[in-house]
Amino acid sequence: MVFQTRVTEMLGIDHPIVMGGMTGCGTPELAAAVSNTGALGIFCAHNAGSPAKCREWVSKCRTLTNKPFGVNLTILPTMGKPPPYEEYAKAIIESGVKIVETAGSNPKKWIPIFKKAGLICIHKCVTIRHALKAQKLGVDIISLDGFECAGHPGEDDIGNYILQAKGAKVLKIPFICSGGVGDGKQLAAALALGADGVNLGTRFCATQECNWKDPFKTRMVQADERDTVLMFRQLHNSARVFKNAVSSEVQRIEKEKGTKIQFKDLAHLVNGKRGRMAEKNSDPDGGIWSAGPVIGLIDDIPTCAELVDRFITEAEETISQRLVHMIKPKL
Repeated sequence: MVFQTRVTEMLGIDHPIVMGGMTGCGTPELAAAVSNTGALGIFCAHNAGSPAKCREWVSKCRTLTNKPFGVNLTILPTMGKPPPYEEYAKAIIESGVKIVETAGSNPKKWIPIFKKAGLICIHKCVTIRHALKAQKLGVDIISLDGFECAGHPGEDDIGNYILQAKGAKVLKIPFICSGGVGDGKQLAAALALGADGVNLGTRFCATQECNWKDPFKTRMVQADERDTVLMFRQLHNSARVFKNAVSSEVQRIEKEKGTKIQFKDLAHLVNGKRGRMAEKNSDPDGGIWSAGPVIGLIDDIPTCAELVDRFITEAEETISQRLVHMIKPKL
């Protein structure tokens, strides 16, 4: 079965499933594997390490898939000199990428640039008010992230059962449900709530094509939905990560410092370099790594093709074999 939505038509994909841009594991290999299933794969520009390398990654992705794929540009505050975001944007455009995902901050500077170049723009939002602003800026698709999402869920703590239904009431452009999505029943639910598809992050990390080493994937399979940590709440920059030795130490320091906490108190534990080294050393307790409570739904490590096929089959069965049979004619 093929689900046809505004998102599948706009992006030219077979299935209403999008891979979120992910730091570390958002690579051309994983993006291409996802795109080859008929979903949309996305890799993060900054994962490449430089704008020049980003151009190489676009070329590499084209050798791995002939299906649509996108590139993520995440704009985040930094302690030191910021990455060359303008050069990354230029590399994305000049490489002929057709789909871009923006995230991390207000996209008002970037959307006009990408739209002028003819790109389809997806923007990640954690609140309706941000989604409405993005819609006004000309974004084509909203990735509407509920409180369940990994990474940065914002400070308003709105779960997807409310967020998606509100999106259907007020948004005119298509949106996809992001955060906590791990199976086909949730795809059916997202469509029922008004979304035009779903965004998967954590679930695609637990696939054979993801570059995370086996100890990380095994920990996800062994974990349950309680095994995540919300850091930086007092700093008003909440981040959801996997519960391990490092994130538990972060929690301890945050509790000890209370409202007096400063980022410098935690920087040695949470810096990206430490996280990338932990990934390289196959050490899931060596640094922080993003994961959502959807880990409670992860029981295996399939290929991307097996996962997407399972999603579509389960969504179809949920609708045709369960929901349809609940509708009875009035007597």
